[in-house]
Amino acid sequence: MHVKRLEVQGFKTFAKKTTLNFLPPNKTHHPITAIVGPNGSGKSNIADAMRWVLGEQSLKLLRGKKSEDVIFSGSEAKKRSGFAEVSITLDNTDKSMPIDFSEVIITRRLFRDGSSEYLLNEGKTRLSDIHLLLAQANVGQRSYAV
Repeated sequence: MHVKRLEVQGFKTFAKKTTLNFLPPNKTHHPITAIVGPNGSGKSNIADAMRWVLGEQSLKLLRGKKSEDVIFSGSEAKKRSGFAEVSITLDNTDKSMPIDFSEVIITRRLFRDGSSEYLLNEGKTRLSDIHLLLAQANVGQRSYAV
């Protein structure tokens, strides 16, 4: 199992939808993805997005004080976003997750009114179901370092 894609929209500094595609491992090598840039370019926000979509609840660990802090707050050029959304696509062809999908997409949304939702392959689900699925695959907040 590996991360195929991360899609971020309205999360922290990512006003527009931004997609990061990750190269898959093959028989000869396991690619490494490095994200580089100057201070303030959003590198830490990508790590925060990964933590957040996997179910992180601690605002302190996400470098915020209230849940609304993860929603794009606007700039001179762009108005503030009404929601934050992050989706992570995991390759499950090896069936690390006990689910009948070769690709698993986990999405988390938070709206400015405080309501939120979790989706698993575009179907609404509970955070506890996502945590269980990730735990069964030995993936999650306590398993890997982000």
